[in-house]
Amino acid sequence: MDSSLAPAEHPETVNGALDLVLAGGPVVWLLIAMSVIALTTIIYKLVQFGMAGVGRSGNVEKAVTLYRNGNRREALAAVQSAGDPASITVATAIRGSLRTDVSEASVREEVERVATAEINTLKSHLGLLETIGSLAPLLGLLGTVLGMIQAFRAMEAAGRNVDPAILSGGIWAALLTTAAGLIVAIPVVAIASWFDRSILQVARKTEDAVTRIFTPDLTRRTESPVDEVRAAHV
Repeated sequence: MDSSLAPAEHPETVNGALDLVLAGGPVVWLLIAMSVIALTTIIYKLVQFGMAGVGRSGNVEKAVTLYRNGNRREALAAVQSAGDPASITVATAIRGSLRTDVSEASVREEVERVATAEINTLKSHLGLLETIGSLAPLLGLLGTVLGMIQAFRAMEAAGRNVDPAILSGGIWAALLTTAAGLIVAIPVVAIASWFDRSILQVARKTEDAVTRIFTPDLTRRTESPVDEVRAAHV
């Protein structure tokens, strides 16, 4: 294919996209603004999740294993420099267990506070994505209704000299806003749902790790099976 044709095609594509936006009216411009806000928020959340180490829990498992084996200071060293919510919460629990001047109830309360704060940090700005995902289809539908009203008003004004092109042109321009609303909403809702599931997994892993810090390992056999049965009947 002749490369000299490419520059001529690009302006036509741009003009076609601009015509679609102009045909959609102010609702499409509003949806474009919402999509920009949503994209900025998504990028911010991805960077936040990456810096927080969401999905990486190897150091937490190592710390819990060391702690249950009696190596408390080594366990603290395994998580104290990490920045993910589970590591920060587990490190708080281990530091509290090393303090002899603080009761276990106070340590548990502080650990719960830290865990809640970390999870709430991960949840920040998700409400904005959920709002955009909910409003975008409604705005698209609103634009369609307004466009249909204009199309039928044009038909009424034309009287008996109705041109079918007037109606068909008004309808496709009206439906354009519904399509734009769905194009914005579908990926935003999907990505927001993924963020929610990821945060839920982090919360569950954090709760599991903290529980294992405060409770003994009852899955490990300390006696023979016969002795365990005998102890159960004493």
